[in-house]
Amino acid sequence: MAKASFDLDSLTAGVLRGETRAIARAISYVENPSAERLMLLERLFPHTGRAVKVGITGAPGAGKSTLVFQLIPHFRELGYRVGVLAVDPTSPFSGGAILGDRVRMEDSLAGVYIRSLASRGSLGGLSRGVPPAVRILEAAGYDLILIETVGAGQLQIDVRFVADTVVLTLVPEAGDVIQAMKAGIIEIADLYVVNKADREGATRMRLELRAALELGGKPQGWNPPILLTEALHGKGVDEVVRFIREHWEYQQRTGEWERRRQQQLVWELQALVHETLETRARALTEELFDEATLLRIAQREQNPYPRLLQLWQSVHPV
Repeated sequence: MAKASFDLDSLTAGVLRGETRAIARAISYVENPSAERLMLLERLFPHTGRAVKVGITGAPGAGKSTLVFQLIPHFRELGYRVGVLAVDPTSPFSGGAILGDRVRMEDSLAGVYIRSLASRGSLGGLSRGVPPAVRILEAAGYDLILIETVGAGQLQIDVRFVADTVVLTLVPEAGDVIQAMKAGIIEIADLYVVNKADREGATRMRLELRAALELGGKPQGWNPPILLTEALHGKGVDEVVRFIREHWEYQQRTGEWERRRQQQLVWELQALVHETLETRARALTEELFDEATLLRIAQREQNPYPRLLQLWQSVHPV
C-alpha cells in the first residue's frame, strides 16, 4: 500500500508538472474502472475545471480529423495550450488518413498533447474515459481541449455532455442532412460545418440544412451558423474559430455556460456511478448464480426469480 501511495504521489506530481509520460500513464489509469482511478482524480480535482472543450463530430469521412489539425495552430496563435482526445474504434489517432496531416503540420504540433481513446463499444460516440482524461489534461495545464468523436451515427450524441461547443461536420453529398436528422445529432450542434465545400452541392447543402433547422421554428438565443470549409487546404477554418469564440461569449453573457457545465458534471458523475454499480452487479451476479445454479435454472430445476426478488427487496425495502 505504501508503494502504491508513493506511485500515486509521483504520478500526480508528474501530471501537475505537465510531463508527457505522466499524462499518458494517468490517462491509461482512468480509462478503466478502479479505486486507483478515483484516488488519482480526487487528487487532481482541485486543479481542474479551467479548460474550454470543443467537440468535433460528424459522419466518417467528413474530415473531422483534418479539421481538428487545422484548428490547432489557430488556437495556439490565440495563446491556448491545446490537447486533443480522439475517440477511435480501431486504429491509433496517428494512423490512417490523419498521418498525412500530422506530417504536414509537424511544427504546429509541437507542445500539443494528442491521445487516442478506444470507444470500447460505447453507443454514444465517446469513450467513457473522455471526462476523466479531460480532467487530467486540465490538471496538466491544457486550457483548450479538442474532442473528436468516433463518427456520428444514431444515438451518438454524448459529446453534447462533454463539450462547451459542438461542431457538426457534414459533407455536400445528397442525403447527409436527412441522415443527421434521423440520428438526432443535428439538434445538438452549436456550429455546422459543410466541409469539402469545393465539391458540387455545397451551397445547396447549406440551404437545405438551414431549411431543416428552421422546420423546428425560429431558434431561441444562439442561432447556429452554417459554415463552408475546405479543411484540407485550411479554407474557412479561421471563420470556424471566430464563431466558436463567439459561442463562448454568448454562453458567458447569457448564463448558458454555467448551465451546460452543470449538465456536464451530472453526466460525468452518473457515468462513474454507473461503472461502479456495473462492477458490483457483475460480482453479485456471479455470487447469486454460480455455474451449478445456472445449470439448474437452464434445466428448469430452479427458478431464478425468488433470488432476484429478494435482491430487489434488499435494495428497495418497503
